[in-house]
Amino acid sequence: MDRNLARCLLEWHGWSLECSVVLPDKAVICIAPHTSNWDFVYGMLFKRALRLKVSFLMKKEWFSFPLGGFMRRLGGIPVDRSMHMSLTDAIAGEFMRRRTFYLAVTPEGTRSYNNRWKRGFYFIAQKAQVPIVLGYIDYAQKSVGFGSLFFPTGNVDADMAVIKDYYKAFGAKYPEKFGY
Repeated sequence: MDRNLARCLLEWHGWSLECSVVLPDKAVICIAPHTSNWDFVYGMLFKRALRLKVSFLMKKEWFSFPLGGFMRRLGGIPVDRSMHMSLTDAIAGEFMRRRTFYLAVTPEGTRSYNNRWKRGFYFIAQKAQVPIVLGYIDYAQKSVGFGSLFFPTGNVDADMAVIKDYYKAFGAKYPEKFGY
């Protein structure tokens, strides 16, 4: 899809694009709130409108025929949850191998209510020594964008509290499912 078409589709639906940070060459992109499958659609339109090549993790079941090739072209990386391996180490290694790399992660890990966010995105950023871009899909304001850069300090509890607090300003499609 062409970037102008993606931008027009977002604007046609009343959405605005916001990017108040200059993206570094490598970053983990934290995206919240995540309460609807529509988040994926708006996120894909946003990345096309900005011409960004962004990867994302998704359970391996989405990568079988007939969707597998399509999901990979969108930037999907299949995750086999039954394997007991360090996905954090593997993804951090990808950051080391590539000149540019963006990985989008929804820390809630589900579209259902979950106030115990997964911390893998934080540990990936820390191991790869890259910042976390705080990205959002705000249904209240109908805006999608990147708000700020966050650099992990190593104090995961304090940093996660700051990150979760940042997202209190954004409206989820289903607010009762957003566990910040």
